[in-house]
Amino acid sequence: MRLRCAVLDDYQRVATGIADWSPVTDRVEVTSFDGHFVDEDALAAALAAFDIVVTLRERVPFPASLLARLPRLKLLVASGMRNSVIDYAAAKAHGVTVCGTPSSSTPPVEVTWALLLGLARGIVTEHEAVRSGGPWQSTVGADLHGRRLGLLGLGKIGARVAQVGLAFGMRVGAWSQNLTKERAEEVGVELAPSKEELLAGSDFVSVHLALGDRTRGLVGAAELALLKPTAFLVNTSRSAIVDQEALLAALHAGRIAGAGIDVFDVEPLPADHPMRSAPRLLATPHLGYVSRSNYATYYGAAVEDIEAYLAGSPVRLLG
Repeated sequence: MRLRCAVLDDYQRVATGIADWSPVTDRVEVTSFDGHFVDEDALAAALAAFDIVVTLRERVPFPASLLARLPRLKLLVASGMRNSVIDYAAAKAHGVTVCGTPSSSTPPVEVTWALLLGLARGIVTEHEAVRSGGPWQSTVGADLHGRRLGLLGLGKIGARVAQVGLAFGMRVGAWSQNLTKERAEEVGVELAPSKEELLAGSDFVSVHLALGDRTRGLVGAAELALLKPTAFLVNTSRSAIVDQEALLAALHAGRIAGAGIDVFDVEPLPADHPMRSAPRLLATPHLGYVSRSNYATYYGAAVEDIEAYLAGSPVRLLG
């Protein structure tokens, strides 16, 4: 009898076609779920009959309480080599092997710039007007050349965002709690003296930090109040870095020109979530890592992980 493998959150229904699963299909039956399970009870019921689970990024938490309800589960594969929503100790206690995959080859730099440019030039508003017969040229675009781009975080992703900003002729500054002058100079950007100065002096602010105790709620009501009324905020990192209630209040009050958001406190967003109707908001459904090449990498490596596990030599172990 073949083992059963569940692929979670395959929204686009591409998991079984974008990678070659033939090395394991003689021993593994693969089932793809194109919807999201909204609570632990539904997830536990759906996965009760599966031996292997493949999950993308950090879309689905695997706490101890869930792992205890999946006695058949033996292998959990998560994309990337870091995952903050899996209880590794509980997985080990329940005999579950946890494996990762190579990291994304195209991190969310492109989506960051899609949001930033869309905001700056009112792309969605103007597109909808053209298609519906609405007013011709109702917005006045914000220039990028000569304006300041402020980056919260200058790691791998932040540095690549910075390079694009420099190519546009922007002045680029960056700040994070551990950022050094040497690192800023290496990337070719200014080191902001403080978070407050970066926010107050930037025309566009983009978040590129990992979520942790020091960054959770890093941008709250006080920080948003420092932004110029003409400034735009972009977050393609983690939603909890920016206080969602404070951001909604700033958008509704018109205290900032707009925000581009790809990450949310609840995903998928419920139909009545206030982010769906907030003014001055350009929102995308967490598309940062959703690309053909990334999916091919993730699912192709998941097949490798499963094959190695079946051979008794697991690879890319996490935990």
